[in-house]
Amino acid sequence: MKKVLFTLLLLCSSLGLAAQNGAGGISEQMLARIRRGYQATPEQKAAKNALASNPIAALAVNADNLAMCDTHFSDRVATRGITNQKSSGRCWLFTGLNVLRAKMIEKYDLPEFEFSQNYCSFYDLLEKSNLFLQAVIDTRALPLDDRKVEWLLKNPIGDGGQFTGVSNLIMKYGVVPKAAMPETYQSENTSQMATILKLKLREYALELRGAKPAAAAERKTEMLTEIYRILVECLGLPPAEFEWTRYDRQGEPVSTERYTPRSFYERYIGEDLEHNYVMIMNDPTREYGKVYEIEYDRHVYDGENWLYVNLPVERIKQMAIASIKDNTAMYFSCDVGKFLDRTKGTLDVANIDYESLFATSFPMDKKARIQTFASGSSHAMTLIAVDLDAAGKPRKWMVENSWGAASGYKGCLIMTDEWFDEYMFRLVVEKKYVPADVLGLLDECEPVLLPAWDPMFAPEE
Repeated sequence: MKKVLFTLLLLCSSLGLAAQNGAGGISEQMLARIRRGYQATPEQKAAKNALASNPIAALAVNADNLAMCDTHFSDRVATRGITNQKSSGRCWLFTGLNVLRAKMIEKYDLPEFEFSQNYCSFYDLLEKSNLFLQAVIDTRALPLDDRKVEWLLKNPIGDGGQFTGVSNLIMKYGVVPKAAMPETYQSENTSQMATILKLKLREYALELRGAKPAAAAERKTEMLTEIYRILVECLGLPPAEFEWTRYDRQGEPVSTERYTPRSFYERYIGEDLEHNYVMIMNDPTREYGKVYEIEYDRHVYDGENWLYVNLPVERIKQMAIASIKDNTAMYFSCDVGKFLDRTKGTLDVANIDYESLFATSFPMDKKARIQTFASGSSHAMTLIAVDLDAAGKPRKWMVENSWGAASGYKGCLIMTDEWFDEYMFRLVVEKKYVPADVLGLLDECEPVLLPAWDPMFAPEE
């Protein structure tokens, strides 16, 4: 034991001595060599002059790719209308509801329709508050600097999320039309509300960690009562019952009835969201053909953790094409900020040319980008179209976004198939489009449990 301690002390001493001696630092000789690497060539001067007064993104635009791509798609899901999440991180919720909205519009031939995202957001934040507080109770025996406790306190609540939040919340609370609970300023601009909720929840967390077990459950209910009041003041009171008139495509009234949120869902959608869908992932850093589960990555404490099957991208494309051909939209998520042309509404690796601007290369592939935190899923949208060539191979794809009708290409984004390969991460597909061998993995494989702080699984916003 003494020998081990002596060795550790000697190692620490050596490291400290190396730092004091400047080993590993930039010496004068090294700096001189680095400086000689800049030759001040005409090309380098031109780049320096341009970068001194212009944004990098503007200078890196590839002029050879300015023309708008062909907007024809061989196969497209019938949809109507574009939603807008405004200044909120609710893309996952808008996307999930947009998948259901497309079904309802098509089934009942509605002129237009939108579910209340605010209604679902209300219960999402209430459930996330309970998830956090109960997790604090569950981990109160762990020290404050334990990795799990630290992660909880850093992430008490937020309005980002993923598809299991959509399924668990809707199956528990139902849905309502947007008119029954419209947006408020706080629902569309969530950052300040989130700050208040986080502050309150962290305060509660310290109290619960010191509470006696018998008192913790009762105190948690009192805390959630306070959170509920804050949510009502910010988002409004969720309706327990409402009246809604359905109109046909010509704008003529079809029926006027009273509903509860759950009876409305059963009447107009009625499918089992928790058991009818499979989340598919393309993560080349992990083994394909395996099922993975993310600890604490759920919206409802008594709901389901995020569970997915990791597959090669070509297999995912086959399921996506089958779904689109059957007029069924899908929940889709990706690294939307990479090579995005907001004006045209295109996602294309040829949109931006950083290599020519900086006279260097950026050779990392998808696996390397994930491993080095250079890329990850950041945004969810609704996959609605694919353009297939004569051989049935995809050339491009289209997603319905939730940034408003004036954004992108008529509220949508068009991505090349190459971009899809590099920056698509998740797809949620109905089971009827999933091959039997993939479904079998969910029954046969014990999920690999991954920690909540895994960087690949940040909530989509």
